[in-house]
Amino acid sequence: MLKPLSFGWTAFDVTSLLPEQWRSDLAHIAAATDFRAYPRTPLLTREADQVTHISRGRMPGVRVRSALPWLYARYHGDFLTLAGQACSERVSAARDDRYGVVLNVQQGTGMRFECHVDSNPLTGLLFFTDHRAGGELVFAHDTAASDLKAVERDCSAIRPQAGHLIFFDGRCHPHYARPLTDEAAVRIVAVMNFYTESCPESTRPAELNRHLFGDH
Repeated sequence: MLKPLSFGWTAFDVTSLLPEQWRSDLAHIAAATDFRAYPRTPLLTREADQVTHISRGRMPGVRVRSALPWLYARYHGDFLTLAGQACSERVSAARDDRYGVVLNVQQGTGMRFECHVDSNPLTGLLFFTDHRAGGELVFAHDTAASDLKAVERDCSAIRPQAGHLIFFDGRCHPHYARPLTDEAAVRIVAVMNFYTESCPESTRPAELNRHLFGDH
């Protein structure tokens, strides 16, 4: 018997909404990205206990706003409108620019994105690069999955396609980005946090901001 999927997402091709220079802009992003081994995220991580750090690249929201002003504008404009079409509730963008829209970058085969669940009710991911193998966004069907093996045992995988924007509620289903299979490849994705009336920005865990930004 076929098993129905327990997780879903909404996808849009937004290539026509991107400026002509978007590819050239992104060609400079990797050089300006903070690459390092990031510690696992409190409350939200679904990594195995022995995994303490995950190597990847990140450009925080404040730098995205200055480096890619068109992306910041779309997040608060066209992409917010599309987010409303993907959700049954009224949707709002984050007021705090530090985490409203950020960039995640992977280079080579030694990086991936942490297995985690989200704290916000709606996430938007805009893929800026194509990958035929590796770099897939993987969602566990089992909400209790607590490491990569458990996630991969029963999952859905989305292959990155440049110009495609997907929306999903990742609060219950652990998800992560697989490593790339080409040492010369670069994966760039914009991650957007959206909120709803039933789950407003005020519900964002204070511990998460302390972990990311050193808030007191």
